[in-house]
Amino acid sequence: MTLEERLGYVFEDPLLLRLALTHRSVSAEDPARNDNERLEFLGDAVLQLVITDLLFRNYPHLAEGQMAKVRAAVVSRPTLAEIAARLELGEHIELAIGEERTGGRSKDSILADAVEAILGAVYLDGGVEAVTPVIVGLWSSKLAERSRRPGVKDYKTRLQEELARTGRRPGYEVEGSGPDHDRRFLARVVIDGQVNGTGVGKSKREAEQEAARIALQGLDQS
Repeated sequence: MTLEERLGYVFEDPLLLRLALTHRSVSAEDPARNDNERLEFLGDAVLQLVITDLLFRNYPHLAEGQMAKVRAAVVSRPTLAEIAARLELGEHIELAIGEERTGGRSKDSILADAVEAILGAVYLDGGVEAVTPVIVGLWSSKLAERSRRPGVKDYKTRLQEELARTGRRPGYEVEGSGPDHDRRFLARVVIDGQVNGTGVGKSKREAEQEAARIALQGLDQS
């Protein structure tokens, strides 16, 4: 399956997609090349607008503060990185050799920025009528999940708050393995020098959240 098939959108101007996938390390190495930073800026604004519109129209039971919490959660870097993993975006991003060598294809920041850049590219290519169904297709399940429990804090936040009561803080150790299109992550929560929870996932966030959940269970039972 191609990237456009996963997106559910075929570009009229394929060069826009190419630009959206060009990391700033490329232009830093070759000033004659453009990168995706401007598209990322545009895509961020487009995503915020479409998500806000979807929340307003489809979730009338949510108050303003609840909508703000849901929106913040679903446009966050970890969520964007999860969507990038679903799109298998890592294998398509163009990186400079140095960034490639330091594992750039699996960095949440690079993946998240590329997702926003792609949304900006879709908007330029086909307008809001084109980008809205792309966002609906990629975000609908996240919106539905978060809208059911807009005030619930994630496991990492809950663990951090629980440990803060006794002046402690959790640390996370994350290892990635497998090819770019099927990356897997193993995360460990370290508290007071000991591993208190281990989790696996398709993204760093997913693995860390699972590890934090296990650690919370251990605290509840101690």
